[in-house]
Amino acid sequence: MKMQKETIVVSVGGSLIVPDAINTTFLKKLNTFVRDQIENGKQFVIIAGGGKVCRRYQDAARKVTSLQNEDLDWLGIHATRINGHLLRTIFHDIAHPALIKNPNKKLSDEHSVHIAAGWKPGWSTDYVAVRIAKKIGATKLVNLSNIDYVFDKDPNKHKDAKKIKETDWTSFRELLPTEWDPGLSSPFDPIAAKDAQKNDIEVAVINGAKLKQMEKYLSGEKFAGTLIK
Repeated sequence: MKMQKETIVVSVGGSLIVPDAINTTFLKKLNTFVRDQIENGKQFVIIAGGGKVCRRYQDAARKVTSLQNEDLDWLGIHATRINGHLLRTIFHDIAHPALIKNPNKKLSDEHSVHIAAGWKPGWSTDYVAVRIAKKIGATKLVNLSNIDYVFDKDPNKHKDAKKIKETDWTSFRELLPTEWDPGLSSPFDPIAAKDAQKNDIEVAVINGAKLKQMEKYLSGEKFAGTLIK
């Protein structure tokens, strides 16, 4: 299914929505940005991550009892859904009234914004974003995070870590773990990365605090961030 208007698929990291407390400064900027882009004829599918809400519930559960990965995943999924409902409320006048929980759901051009969240155990919101992009025929995906660039190693642990401005999927996937794990902290889900490579979807990792860079990317200009294709 190909959307009639240019549709931008955006995976919004939970670290932007809830870095600790809910980040209303970011949400106000995102609200303005999306509405401005819609005025220019675009549509959006926005997928919400879990952030601190997710990890706090998972950490609390681990302290009390031993849990299966499926249970930890469900905690994370529901965290993404409450964040998704927050985004849907912000865009209530232009968004589809229901949160997308299944990326196989058919989307329409009737609404300018669709909000999605976690699907089911074993699949991250990055994977949901890639799956939706594939379904609607989008070849570009924006991954908004709290970092300016992806690095070849953890810059908090390695002083010689180098930022990556552009790379291919094969090289990028070598930096990732091979499997998805609930609560995984990674610039992109390894399973989603494999699927994006298979379907020729490029991903731009951009700092959500710098939405001007996302505007540049969407306009085909040079931008500050990491491009994977």
